[in-house]
Amino acid sequence: MTNEIETLWEDIYGTAYPDEKDTLLELLEERSDQATNTSTETDWYQTGVVYSLYVDLFADDFDGLIERLDYIEELGVTVLWLLPVLESPMVDQGFDVSDFSRVRDELGGTDAFLHFVEAAHDRGIKVVFDVPINHTSDQHEWFQDARESEDAAYRDYYIWNDDTEKYEETRLLLKGVSDSNWTYNEPTDDYYFHRFYDVQPDLNYKNPDVLIDMVRILTRWQVEGVDGFRMDAAPFLWKREGTNCENLPETHTILQLFRAAFDYIAEGTIMIAEANQEPADVVDYFGDGDECHVAYNFPIMPTFFLALAENDPTYITDELASLADLDVPDTAQWFTFLRVHDELTLEFVSPDERRLLNDEYRRDDDWEFRDGEGISGRLYNLLEEDPERVLLAYSLLFSVEGTPIIYYGDEIGMANDRAFFEEMNEQLGYDDSRYLHRGPFDENRKAAAMTDEDSNAHTIWTGLREMIETRTNNPTLFNEQPTYRAENGVFVSTRTHGDRTLRTYNNVTTEPRTVDGVALDGYEYAWRLSGQ
Repeated sequence: MTNEIETLWEDIYGTAYPDEKDTLLELLEERSDQATNTSTETDWYQTGVVYSLYVDLFADDFDGLIERLDYIEELGVTVLWLLPVLESPMVDQGFDVSDFSRVRDELGGTDAFLHFVEAAHDRGIKVVFDVPINHTSDQHEWFQDARESEDAAYRDYYIWNDDTEKYEETRLLLKGVSDSNWTYNEPTDDYYFHRFYDVQPDLNYKNPDVLIDMVRILTRWQVEGVDGFRMDAAPFLWKREGTNCENLPETHTILQLFRAAFDYIAEGTIMIAEANQEPADVVDYFGDGDECHVAYNFPIMPTFFLALAENDPTYITDELASLADLDVPDTAQWFTFLRVHDELTLEFVSPDERRLLNDEYRRDDDWEFRDGEGISGRLYNLLEEDPERVLLAYSLLFSVEGTPIIYYGDEIGMANDRAFFEEMNEQLGYDDSRYLHRGPFDENRKAAAMTDEDSNAHTIWTGLREMIETRTNNPTLFNEQPTYRAENGVFVSTRTHGDRTLRTYNNVTTEPRTVDGVALDGYEYAWRLSGQ
């Protein structure tokens, strides 16, 4: 394994940094000696159900989250994806990290977090969290040092230029929020580079000390018991003039080195690629089974909404057929979703489809994100507060390959929170529509879901729990690759293992349909399990 790490290091830096390479190897040997949480279960990410939440908005802090584990377990969740928990000034809801080594005090701090991890593990629930590996907050001590002088110790941890004309081919990722990838730094009379907010300067991985420090940070959390990391902004790590600074070979090699480092210490710690890219680029983040274990299936997400908008399931089957042609390692897995904390992204659909989706789902100008390339909003709002359409969307999600993600509150039909949206935009000074669907967990809707059989919240909660229970009770079927077809306006998914078969029928039209003798009303779904 050390030979592999040395090779990866030299693929990035050549032979120019022998002392730094030795430092890395010594660090990994030390971490290996510290590891006590080794497990024989290394493919856990290929099964179960993921639940994504902000700790503060869902449960106030980690003590509160421990108290909510009963609720999470009752839903049937097996993996908790914690949105940013590390120290941060919270300009970008925690994705602007000011200290990678500490959990925020208002969440209870690092000790409370580790206590929570132990409590989750006692229930068989895995814990992963976000790490923005591409950038830091401008309040990070590295950047605070770097911005003061060209001779500062951490100056080369970031990217500087005398003007804004470097890397001109890079996209603006937050169009309508940030109008440049460069921001002026008065103390040194130059500019620093960033792909997101101007308070999130990009790290400079051409400096090997950056890579060593990030490995040191991540492997420290690994030996503390964290089961995996969502590698936020993974495609942007390496920059090269004359390119769009995305998906470069060195970026993939850096991720492979992270993977090799984790595996050297203890296999089973997963890396999740947050790569909102074209499908052929997304699958590259699996490597040959030696890069990220998981990638978010961004390409399939908009097809669910297209199918419902146009009453046409071929949007889904066509995309699945395209993905089937791509080379995905057997050990890799998709994480699939209807909604998460970010927008319904429309970057990589066709212009006609983008217009169609905006016309259908952007029912308020405040829902616009990135000048029409995204739509903000809760699933419940996007589907016109119709619980049957929400459950149909979930049935579509569970019908396709991959491990499904539920965004906190969507399981009870939580709605957009306009007050939170207005409060956060006023407080932070950015016009970011995503705060519509990032509000505090709705306790009233939770109570309705638990008790009021006539409520929309109860309908969604009970229907989704049934789907999760079927998935949990039939792991061999859900480990099988489904086959798909679109017939008479119905999306049909079939899983078979031995003599057992599960077929899911999803009528995405408004009219009654019959397929294989299964009669469905408009926007109705049915699951048929046969065999012993």
